[in-house]
Amino acid sequence: MIIFLIVGQTLSLINYDLAITLGLQESEEEVGSIGIAFAKGFAFGDTIFYIPLLILGIIGLLKRKKWGIYFKFASMAISVYWPIVHLYAIYIGRNVFALRPDKYISFLITLTLIIIYGLWGMWYLFNNQKELIK
Repeated sequence: MIIFLIVGQTLSLINYDLAITLGLQESEEEVGSIGIAFAKGFAFGDTIFYIPLLILGIIGLLKRKKWGIYFKFASMAISVYWPIVHLYAIYIGRNVFALRPDKYISFLITLTLIIIYGLWGMWYLFNNQKELIK
């Protein structure tokens, strides 16, 4: 997940065209200039906030520290939030975006799985706190 975020998000801040070429971002023809602005905004937020939370959460959990649970829980909450935003934006913008039909299907499947991952992660961390910080 971390590698995917760094390659897909941080790379798009450095070279958005390369991220498009790798199939990790959508082109302006597909989502428009406003879509690109929001994609870059999410990439920036992920790079300075989400990725560090995720990394610190993993480190904290490996060290069995309570703060690791908090950082990881926060990253799991973000893992629920951003796919919901994207799914709804894709739904309400379906007449504006020029995405191929297969992208709608892949977005639905991938983003739903990320939401499930985030919800499961929050549930797991909440219900296993004592075992995780022994």
